[in-house]
Amino acid sequence: MAKIMDRLLLFIYSLSIGVISVVAILLLSGAVPYELTNVQEQRLFWAGIIVAAVLFLLSIRFFFISVRRDRSNLNSIDQRTEFGDIQISVETIENLCLKAASRVRGVKDLKSRIKVSQSGLDIAIRAVVDGEESIPTLTTEVQKQVHDFVEDTTGIPVSSVSVYIANVVQAPSFKSRVE
Repeated sequence: MAKIMDRLLLFIYSLSIGVISVVAILLLSGAVPYELTNVQEQRLFWAGIIVAAVLFLLSIRFFFISVRRDRSNLNSIDQRTEFGDIQISVETIENLCLKAASRVRGVKDLKSRIKVSQSGLDIAIRAVVDGEESIPTLTTEVQKQVHDFVEDTTGIPVSSVSVYIANVVQAPSFKSRVE
């Protein structure tokens, strides 16, 4: 939700800067003549201060967004043992998931995605099945294989393994040419 709000604010900020730039260019170049009374000048002055303050606050927000380190996009998972630190890349864990899921018969075209949460790893597997066996049985087996293999291999707790079956592949049927 915060990312959507930041994108919306960035859009408004960019649009505001663009409009202000065009207006300033037109007024300063003399392309648009203007004359203001004292009341209009006073209102324009206060409107300018308010717009400048809002744009300044947005600038500060975007500055902090660009400087802070995004914790949700970790490239590795760090563990501390009695012998020292261990770092396991997310890509390594994704490949371990694919290795474990590919051991299940009837599952093809695998893809994995990892999210790191407080309770452990949230693993999402996308697969295509051959349709020869029961899909609930296959998905349960994939979940068990991936969960056990990743926990045993890395020592990192797995909080959930979700499986998305994208499609069923039909096995090609061959007709005999000889009758």
